[in-house]
Amino acid sequence: MRDYLEFEKPIREIEERIEKMAGAGASRASVQEELRKLKARLAQAESELYSKLTPWQRTQLARHPQRSSTLDYVGTLCREFLELHGDRVFGDDRAIVGGFARFNGRSVMVIGHQKGKTLKDRMQRNFGMPNPEGYRKALRLMKLAEKFRRPILTFIDTPGAYPGIGAEERGQAEAIAHNLLVMSRLAVPIVSVVIGEGGSGGALALGVADRVLMLEHAVYSVISPEGCAAILWDDPAKAPDAAAALKLTAKDLLELGVIDEVIPEPMGGAHRDPSAMAERLAKALSAHLGQLAELSGEEILTRRDVKYRKMGSVGEPSQPGS
Repeated sequence: MRDYLEFEKPIREIEERIEKMAGAGASRASVQEELRKLKARLAQAESELYSKLTPWQRTQLARHPQRSSTLDYVGTLCREFLELHGDRVFGDDRAIVGGFARFNGRSVMVIGHQKGKTLKDRMQRNFGMPNPEGYRKALRLMKLAEKFRRPILTFIDTPGAYPGIGAEERGQAEAIAHNLLVMSRLAVPIVSVVIGEGGSGGALALGVADRVLMLEHAVYSVISPEGCAAILWDDPAKAPDAAAALKLTAKDLLELGVIDEVIPEPMGGAHRDPSAMAERLAKALSAHLGQLAELSGEEILTRRDVKYRKMGSVGEPSQPGS
């Protein structure tokens, strides 16, 4: 069954009427005509609703429980996936998964956040919020990919790094910072894609890439809208206002030069048609990997350095009369 978000209530009412009519006397001409009208009305309602989504509504879509996860995409796009575990220091963090796989005939290293599907799975995976050992596992796999000269694909989908006392005691900040440092120097192609929610340093620890892609309704920000609202206004209820101010949508980030491509989602979001979404994602990943594969390790490092140094740069204001 489809889970509907609050703002999708008009869509839900029409779809429920269609399902009800389709199951009773659908062969009658009068019913067929009514179904045709309802489907036309549904198409128009969807077009109007999803073409005018607010940043907060996109955030809700990015968090949708039925949205495809890292393992969903790996299972669809890749073959011969061999998951690797542990950071060789403390343990195995199930909030991050990774391993070697074959994508379009090319051997790659895939790494990504995993939130889980059922409540039990989500608890085991800490709702996609990694501990330091998760980031150290990811780092170990990245170094392994560089050793064997394999491209790296990362899938970003996390509310943020886990802020618990144990995580801080084991060096959460250092683990994230170390990932940023090492990823900036890996001499192999790195392509990252934000498939859902990209929250703070917990997302960025897998996002220092040569190409950063985002699904149309994904979000990527320095803090969650609720966290931002709590800090600025001491009121989490102002999350919609914070979402608008954070410029966290794919469109905003493309305009700001933070990401390199927005991958369109099916009408209503990626969860409405996972197969179509996976096909679009595969096409984009293949194109970017193909372009990066033509570069030497030195060229990759030089371009990556230029890419990130350009971010946040501001030009000098023009002088009066110039």
